Amino acid sequence: MTIKLLTFDLDDTLWDVESIVHRADAMMRDWIRAQHPGFVEKFDFRDFSGLREAVLRERPDIAHDFTQQRLEVLRRAFVQGGYTPAQAELAAQGAFAEFFRGRNTVEFFPGAVPALLELRRDFDLHALSNGTADIHRIGLGHVFSRHFSAISVGAAKPDPRMYLAALAAAGIAPAEAIHIGDHPQQDMAAAAAVGMNTIWLNRHGRSWPEGLLSPDAEFADFSELPALVWRLSSRS
Repeated sequence: MTIKLLTFDLDDTLWDVESIVHRADAMMRDWIRAQHPGFVEKFDFRDFSGLREAVLRERPDIAHDFTQQRLEVLRRAFVQGGYTPAQAELAAQGAFAEFFRGRNTVEFFPGAVPALLELRRDFDLHALSNGTADIHRIGLGHVFSRHFSAISVGAAKPDPRMYLAALAAAGIAPAEAIHIGDHPQQDMAAAAAVGMNTIWLNRHGRSWPEGLLSPDAEFADFSELPALVWRLSSRS
């Protein structure tokens, strides 16, 4: 079968997510200090970790939704800092907006965007992500025709629903798609489990985990990716 669809993970596949989230979190805290100095006098930012643990424990219904998790932590923090629920809601929304602004200011891995643009000429591209990046705000709205997230499908990878949603939207069989990502379980094993081809981004020369079906191909530099896609397409 000819390959028709390429699905891409986002975080840690197209950019380093840890540095982005760290910066976005710092921006959010600076915004809180500037906009809510009275709150900062009563609330210790170190208490965020305890509130986050409580939210994860008490709200399994939003385990897949990082946006709602962060908003709930912020609401609880502002209430703990003396705000009424209504005040806490407004403050939480403002703080999250600043975080989200930083979250969507990304630095792409070298060669990632040129490779996407080259592949976009011949294949349909979908973004599949457990994270909260917005493809339009990061500047890839013209590259990906669709974006499926843990929030939009109601489940996070490795749950198969995200992959199945992408296949259904494209109207193709799993063998007509390739998933490209960095995570052995959430990306490679999960996509292979629904019958998709897989290409693993292995930027740091890691060993493949024992017990998992090997990916169909792997690459360390995005300059290698288009040729790998065409090789798998020809094989199919």
